[in-house]
Amino acid sequence: MKAVVYHGIGDIRLDRVSDPALQAPSDAILRITASAICGTDLHFVRGTMPDMQPGTIMGHEAVGIVEEVGKDVRNFRRGDRVVVPSTIACGYCSYCRSGYQAQCDNSNPHGPQAGTAFFGGPKSTGPFDGLQAEYARIPYAAANLVKLPDDIDDDSAVMLSDIFPTGYFGAEMAEITAGDTVVVYGCGPVGLFAIASARLKGADRIIAVDCVPDRLEMARAQGAEVIDFTQDDPVEVINGLTGGIGPDRAIDAVGIDAIKPPTIGNNSGWPEQRQWVPGDGPSQVLQWCVESVAKAGTVGIIGVYPDDAKDFPIGMAMNKNLTIKMGNCNHRRYLPGLVDLVRSGAIEPTDILTKIAPLSSVIEAYKNFDRREAGWVKVKLEPETVPA
Repeated sequence: MKAVVYHGIGDIRLDRVSDPALQAPSDAILRITASAICGTDLHFVRGTMPDMQPGTIMGHEAVGIVEEVGKDVRNFRRGDRVVVPSTIACGYCSYCRSGYQAQCDNSNPHGPQAGTAFFGGPKSTGPFDGLQAEYARIPYAAANLVKLPDDIDDDSAVMLSDIFPTGYFGAEMAEITAGDTVVVYGCGPVGLFAIASARLKGADRIIAVDCVPDRLEMARAQGAEVIDFTQDDPVEVINGLTGGIGPDRAIDAVGIDAIKPPTIGNNSGWPEQRQWVPGDGPSQVLQWCVESVAKAGTVGIIGVYPDDAKDFPIGMAMNKNLTIKMGNCNHRRYLPGLVDLVRSGAIEPTDILTKIAPLSSVIEAYKNFDRREAGWVKVKLEPETVPA
């Protein structure tokens, strides 16, 4: 089969690799009908996140058709159409039973304290081969697949695999309630879904911060008040817009790429070289979150940070009585409810999807996405042919 394979920093290739096979009775084999490129994938290509293993298939977002199931997979059968939660959970440990599937005790082969396991990630997360491929092995398939109704097409469904649940998770961690004023830092796909989720939770006013014109326009189309941080100091503007109080809630939807000084917008070469260096200081976005949010406010962090990112403006946060929540999304917890929201028409996920590309052009798609070329906000990948 064809798959997007990591070979090193700045070196991913569309290779022909062996088809996946069942390795355990709890596995399933999925024929991928749609996958996507995520900002998290760029962390590996750029080298921002360490320990990515050469030979790993990339990607953690997919929709597909079940081709084969192990004998312990009793809730799915060949032909079922499903969406794949990006984080991998066993479904039966105490964390999974409590809805913390991203902290599953069993899915990460490095042990219960190893942290989140997900598709297409570095050594510390498994590694598990990812979903930017024609076929994929799904471990713990009974817990890691969600059946899709016929009236949700692949364009909408692939948004449910990661970015919609993650944006919703950010809004939930920020404790958004009716009437709140919210600031969302980062208007990439996850940030855009965080804006949409803030609306779903009743936010009265949303401020969105980024520097990419089409992302800001998409945020404005959702009713957000936008700030281009290359034109204005976001903390000063937010302070003025809120009468000196600040927003009730803040969401960091960027992560470690927002190191000081901000390097967003560099179009020279590919990939953008942003390797994290310990001691670079706190993420610019974390600094802005803590500075801008109101006293006794809440910050939800869904941007990705490596283990060696240790700097945080703790003094200011403590003295403002802030509540800080963060983590990897427990995708499986949210997916059934979000599927229902899409079916009801409460939200249209395809508003965030801006490009559809064949798997054969995936390298060029990665380059355009990484450089933030106009129109390349969220990219769906399709196999060349979809067997009947």
